[in-house]
Amino acid sequence: MKNLLRPLIVVFAVLSAVTGLAYPALMTAVGQTLFRDEANGSLIEQDGKVVGSKLIGQQFDAPQYFWGRLSATSPMPYNAQNSGGSNFGPTNPALLDEVKGRIDALKAAGTDLSKPVPVDLVTSSGSGLDPEISPAAAAYQVERVAKARGLAPNEVQALVDRYTRARQFGVLGEPRVNVLQLNLALAERERG
Repeated sequence: MKNLLRPLIVVFAVLSAVTGLAYPALMTAVGQTLFRDEANGSLIEQDGKVVGSKLIGQQFDAPQYFWGRLSATSPMPYNAQNSGGSNFGPTNPALLDEVKGRIDALKAAGTDLSKPVPVDLVTSSGSGLDPEISPAAAAYQVERVAKARGLAPNEVQALVDRYTRARQFGVLGEPRVNVLQLNLALAERERG
């Protein structure tokens, strides 16, 4: 029994050291060295204070801000601990109610509804945390944001263009605009 137990304990100790200590330490060192921003949550700081993350959306519903996708998380929007979509199918009346509610909110905020509303402005994402919208959804809101901030629409559109990210490697994903970064840039423009 002693001859059988000793190799098991040695293998257990070695594997525990490698997989429980050495590998995590190596990955932490690589992450902090090569991918510091990503490894630390892609946090956005302003005036030395963390105001959000590039990876998790935030609730904006005032007319002077660009609005992101709806969040289906509960009990509050963009709750990272409760990530998930609403799972409403296209025939579910609750999805139609959600869309109508968002259209009413856009109208109440002064958005011109004469053009078709981009789908990402009236539906939630699969995770409920999406920080980005399509360039079409951003362009749809330019008039409202410009009017609320007392800016020329072409100035606001220039900021949207500046914060529009192309497809990754030219082929992956879709062009997108990070709502938090765009709203922070608008606030910075007004301050300075």
